[in-house]
Amino acid sequence: MASHLDLEEQEQIDELKHFWKRWGDLITWAAIAALGSYAAWMGWQSWSTKQAAQSAALYDTVERAAISADMALLDRSVADIEDKFASTSYAQQAALLAARIYQDKARPADARKQLTWVIDKSDDAGYQALARLRLAALQIEDKAFDAARQQLAAKVPASFEPLVADRLGDIDMLENKPADAIKHYQQAWKGFDANAEYRRLVAVKLSALGADPEETSAKEPNK
Repeated sequence: MASHLDLEEQEQIDELKHFWKRWGDLITWAAIAALGSYAAWMGWQSWSTKQAAQSAALYDTVERAAISADMALLDRSVADIEDKFASTSYAQQAALLAARIYQDKARPADARKQLTWVIDKSDDAGYQALARLRLAALQIEDKAFDAARQQLAAKVPASFEPLVADRLGDIDMLENKPADAIKHYQQAWKGFDANAEYRRLVAVKLSALGADPEETSAKEPNK
C-alpha cells in the first residue's frame, strides 16, 4: 500500500513539474504584472490624495489673501497653485476667485488673464462656461462686443444657456439692436426656472423694451 501511494505521489509531482515547466514563466509574469498594476494603482491613489491635500491647503491661502485683500499674497499664491496643481479643481476655483478680486481692485488685465487661464486649462465645462461669461462681461465693459460674442458663441452646459442669452441681449442693447435684444432676453426668460430670481431681472429688461414675456411665450408655439 505504501508503495502504491508513493507511486501516486511521484506521478502527481511529475505532472506538477510538467505543468510548471510549460506554464510557469507565463504564470510568473502574469503575477508580476498584476502586482505591478496594483502597486501603480496604490501609488496613483497616494499621489492623488497628496495632490488634493496640498492644493486644498494652497487654495486656503488664496482665499485668506482674497478676504484680507493682501494682493501680494494673492498674486503669489494663485500663481503657485496654477503652476503646481493646474489640473485640480482648487486651482480653477482659485483663478476664478482671483479674477473677481482683481476686477474689484481695478486690475482688469489680471482678471482677464485668470479667466482666460480657466478657459484654456480647465476640463470642467461648468468652470469654463462661468469664466467665459465673466470674461465676456469685462469685454462688454471695454466695448469689445465682437470679442464678447466670440466668447459667448462657445458651447456651454444647458444650465448656462439662459445666462449666455441674457448676456447676448445686453450686447444687442448696447449696439442699439432692440429687436435682437428682445429675442435673446426672451430666450433667457424661457430658459430660467420659474422661481429663479434672475428670471425676474430678465422680465424687467423685456418690459423696458415694451415686451411682455408671458404674452411672447404664449404666442411662441403658433409661430
